[in-house]
Amino acid sequence: MPNSHIPVIAIDGPTASGKGTVAHKVADKLGFHFLDSGSLYRLTALSAIRRGADLHDEHAIAKLAEHLQVSFVGGEILMASEHVTQAIRAEEVGNLASKIAALPTVRHALTGLQLGFRKAPGLVADGRDMGTVIFPNAQLKVFLTASVEARAQRRYKQLIDKGFSANIKDLLSDLQARDDRDTHRAIAPLVPAEGAHFLDTSHMTADEAIEQVLKWYAQLK
Repeated sequence: MPNSHIPVIAIDGPTASGKGTVAHKVADKLGFHFLDSGSLYRLTALSAIRRGADLHDEHAIAKLAEHLQVSFVGGEILMASEHVTQAIRAEEVGNLASKIAALPTVRHALTGLQLGFRKAPGLVADGRDMGTVIFPNAQLKVFLTASVEARAQRRYKQLIDKGFSANIKDLLSDLQARDDRDTHRAIAPLVPAEGAHFLDTSHMTADEAIEQVLKWYAQLK
């Protein structure tokens, strides 16, 4: 690969583990580009909902994924020129995103898009298969996790702070179901990459987690 010399930090983990916050801040501190790969599935889900697509038509959804126009600007996610950071965080979108992420044609359609984010001076990519499938030669791989209870509390606070209604018991159930789908799907299941550093953030602050990832990266040099 012509850009294989460009450093990549791959941060994988389950929903609401804090990997997005950690990855974004690490990218900021290093001056690297940032890829929230999970948002690509959420964007595909949002596009499918808005267009009234047949959610059982895998190829139609893959076509939507293939033509996504996405950019990450200052913590905001843009689809074409529209700010959709809030819209893709709705639970309906998240649940559909988890389901379509198990579709092989959708994952294939998004692979090239994700690889395109690897640009100098470097990339921090967060998701579920960054270190196992998309960037298996990443210089640093991190598997960031937290207990399902801690993740449910974080997601609850996140949704309430953004003005969405939420129920902690429903969130806990949804996260457990999403974890089961993500870890047991036939294609690119959520598993730690070979050689990945484990980071359990159940009892850590975001700053502590960020500092640990930066420390691991500094040790590579």
